[in-house]
Amino acid sequence: MSMDPAAALVVGVDFGTLSGRAVVVRVRDGAELGSAVTAYRHGVLDRELPTGGRALPPDWALQVPSDYREVLRTAVPAALAEAGADPSDVVGIGTDFTACTMLPTTADGTPLCELAEFADEPHAYVKLWRHHAAQPQADRVNELARLRSEPWLARYGGLISSEWEFAKGLQLLQEAPAVYAAMRHWVEAADWIVWQLTGRYVRNACSAGYKGILQDGDYPSAEFCRELDPGFEQFVAAKLRHPLGQLGERAGRLCARAAGWTGLPEGIAVAVGNVDAHVTAAAARAVRPGSMVAIMGTSTCHVVNGVEPRQVPGMCGVVDGGIVPGLWGYEAGQSGVGDIFGWFVEHGVPAAYHDTARERGISTHELLTELAAGQRVGQHGLLALDWHSGNRSVLVDHELSGVVVGQTLATRAEDTYRALLEATAFGTRTIIEAFRGAGVPVTELIVAGGLLTNRLLMQIYADVTNLPLSTIGSAQGPALGSAIHAAVAAGAYPDIRAAAAAMGSLGPTVYRPIPANASAYDQVYADYTALHDYFGRGANDVMHRLKARRRAATTNLVLEEAHV
Repeated sequence: MSMDPAAALVVGVDFGTLSGRAVVVRVRDGAELGSAVTAYRHGVLDRELPTGGRALPPDWALQVPSDYREVLRTAVPAALAEAGADPSDVVGIGTDFTACTMLPTTADGTPLCELAEFADEPHAYVKLWRHHAAQPQADRVNELARLRSEPWLARYGGLISSEWEFAKGLQLLQEAPAVYAAMRHWVEAADWIVWQLTGRYVRNACSAGYKGILQDGDYPSAEFCRELDPGFEQFVAAKLRHPLGQLGERAGRLCARAAGWTGLPEGIAVAVGNVDAHVTAAAARAVRPGSMVAIMGTSTCHVVNGVEPRQVPGMCGVVDGGIVPGLWGYEAGQSGVGDIFGWFVEHGVPAAYHDTARERGISTHELLTELAAGQRVGQHGLLALDWHSGNRSVLVDHELSGVVVGQTLATRAEDTYRALLEATAFGTRTIIEAFRGAGVPVTELIVAGGLLTNRLLMQIYADVTNLPLSTIGSAQGPALGSAIHAAVAAGAYPDIRAAAAAMGSLGPTVYRPIPANASAYDQVYADYTALHDYFGRGANDVMHRLKARRRAATTNLVLEEAHV
């Protein structure tokens, strides 16, 4: 393999919610030479298992691990072919994953769902990041942590999410004890895919810190786990704890089996795994304090560096070196963004709009954006809450749900669409204000992900947050970030900062707040905050009651069907 700067290449692979994408990147300047996408064959399992159609309860979201291997077999070779690259020039590969996405495995890394005895057991499958059925377990973790005054709780804004490792692990124990007993490792998908590539299990420090409650070198104690459930006492020691790899380090070398899958040279460097949002910071050159990256896709993850640890209400964690070494990396997020827009277009837009878009050769999203762009702030008379997939930050409550206030018989689809765009911007402003209020500066916003091409959405975010907004220069931000980490792991750069400076990029357009719009949005945001606090901070718990009734009715229906 070559380390000639003029020829050296790296591969970054981003495992998203619905697909995996690979990009071939030139080491010397970050030029993206080729890319390819592979959709997951099984997608997201939220209604039934692929084996026999076993129905799933509400709030479940599973995946099939073989879909991830298929990305390595198809997307990586296709990206190399599009790039016209000589595989012998590739010196490293890096990967990132959605998080917290967990799977139970045997000692050698075999997913339990691939064993015949567990093929029809939902708990043996991958639990995707948006699996929210562990909320009762998360509630218990939070309740007990508060009662015991656990010091780590403040590092997560006072609440542990149902999406994370402990809540999902406790759900596994309590609802499927046979699967829990058979499990040797409770593995982040980010680490499992590196295990597949190298033959070595290395736990990445990013996921461990943000999703696994690893703070100051340790996890919650065995005593704490025992109080959660007596059978959970040895969870950390027996199922979770594993040697850590730091970001930018080499986890191992590409094994012969994975070389056969990918067409890459056996023995090249494989970077320690990472989370999609955090790895994108390097691609956006956001490696200094105050630069917040919002990775906007089906959901949004917000990451920003700070010089010291602060307690930010509702944040998803603060980890020393969680984004780049030497700084404290903070994470927050919104559980639904692009998903909300997609849901509305699929289920809330009259057929005439779809017909018009089809006739004009544009998407329905583009048509609605065009119609909404002609409106002034407040013209539609609506206000929405962006909780259709629950609230991650700052309330950390996945029992919450969406709201649209102000609808009349004159309300049109473009009105509601714009209100939903604005609601997600208000959610981001809420997060930014929480950081600032805790003493973590946020001075600029950089957007990555699939939504940055919507110019109306970008301008709304700039106006609502009253911040200059830049966009990443790559359409493949996480994959480029993974490639940057691969370059560091291969020894092409001394550290992530140096690699980001050479290989990262920003787009040419900067969206600056329009003063009149920013002022008008201040007034709307005040109403959003009042509505946010009314439904989200206990004044009215109707959303929780509605979710409980839905869950009970659906569960009873599943049980009735099982006895038919």
